[in-house]
Amino acid sequence: MEQAIIQITSGRGPAECCRVVARVQELIIKQARAASIDIQVLENIKGDINGTLLSATLLAKGSQLPALIKEWEGTIQWVATSPYRKMHKRKNWFAGVTVFDVKKQLQWNPKDVVLETCRAAGPGGQHVNKVETAVRGTHRPSGLQVLAMDSRSQLQNKQLCLERLAAKFLAWQTGLLMSQQQSRWQEHNELERGKAVKVIRERL
Repeated sequence: MEQAIIQITSGRGPAECCRVVARVQELIIKQARAASIDIQVLENIKGDINGTLLSATLLAKGSQLPALIKEWEGTIQWVATSPYRKMHKRKNWFAGVTVFDVKKQLQWNPKDVVLETCRAAGPGGQHVNKVETAVRGTHRPSGLQVLAMDSRSQLQNKQLCLERLAAKFLAWQTGLLMSQQQSRWQEHNELERGKAVKVIRERL
């Protein structure tokens, strides 16, 4: 697996678990960059308290990715006293890390795209040119559409159209995956304890 979507979630846990999501994201990004893994944040859903996250979604690419995933995928146990409730006795907080293989989950196929040429319209409805250089691409399975009219070359517009439609499809599929995963977490009041793949002890 050289490209994956990584989701970190608090599993409907309290603010302390949302804080763990933010901290785990920081650690994963730092470790990924040290290993020359290209990593970017796709989405962060903020918690009620500043510096906390209900969930975080990352896109990672690189040959060292399998080792990173092996270390982090599963339930993360964070041991620390609560910074929000000083008298609270609980010291174990949990976050879940789920990994989606982009190649398995995101099945993009250019053959599913229907390309149509049309005239590029200018201001006031005037045609920029009399030949059909603009290209509209429709991804049949999803119904997503993109119009490319940047170039006077129909061939270049076709290429731009496919590239933009592929990116739009990736974003659309990512959203679906995240919604499905969030629905699964909502079926549980808390993450599985006692099965942590990684235990981090913090001194506040």
